[in-house]
Amino acid sequence: MLGLLRALLTSIDLNFSPMSGEPFHFKEFSIQQDQCAMKVGTDGVLLGAWVKVADNTESILDIGTGTGLIALQMAQRTGAETIDALEIENKAFEQAVENFETSSWADRLYCYHTSLQEFAEEIEEQYDLIVSNPPYFNDTFKELDQKRATARHTHKLSYKELLSATNKLLSPQGSCAFIIPFREESDFLSLASLKELYPIRITRVRGNKQSDIKRSLLQFTRIQTQVIPDELIIENSRHVYTTEYTALVKDFYLNM
Repeated sequence: MLGLLRALLTSIDLNFSPMSGEPFHFKEFSIQQDQCAMKVGTDGVLLGAWVKVADNTESILDIGTGTGLIALQMAQRTGAETIDALEIENKAFEQAVENFETSSWADRLYCYHTSLQEFAEEIEEQYDLIVSNPPYFNDTFKELDQKRATARHTHKLSYKELLSATNKLLSPQGSCAFIIPFREESDFLSLASLKELYPIRITRVRGNKQSDIKRSLLQFTRIQTQVIPDELIIENSRHVYTTEYTALVKDFYLNM
């Protein structure tokens, strides 16, 4: 065995600064983030709120958990007995453990301190649902410190590696969901199809009606089907959120 460190553990306001180390409080849990390179952000909250979870979901895996945000959202939303998370960066792993331990669902949350590549090689279990807000920005943010660069750049985890490991770890009837930059949607869908993962939901996200599409929310299963993409607009105007966005995230944000 590789000696995986397994810890038993019993974005968000668009104006929130990702550089802030202050705790972020949701309705049913709080996130400490002073030691984590990537802070709580809108992308993670969107994915955790948007993903469709089947009623019979018993096991969930969050790849690249960071602060533990999406795993905690899954714990709030579901009764899944096992919610595992992976985090390779030392301080982020420690912070995710802390956030899991202080939540109401500590008995269902576990964190592995390892890379996805190692985890996929060693683990035999499969998951009913896999979620990930994966690293991106291949050629930008060159001035980031090492921890932040690891969290943001795909050189540590390519989409091909992500989808290959997901294919191995996903149960036959399971589903997986990701949030990625819209400009990479087409390539991501092509890579997924090579692993026989087919989209069942595609939602493209705009900041407002006038802005370009920035993100794609994608959910896949092993069953090929017809899918019609839809759109989510976050704001009607500055600080005035759309009805659709509010309905999606209201169970998490304190002021919605």
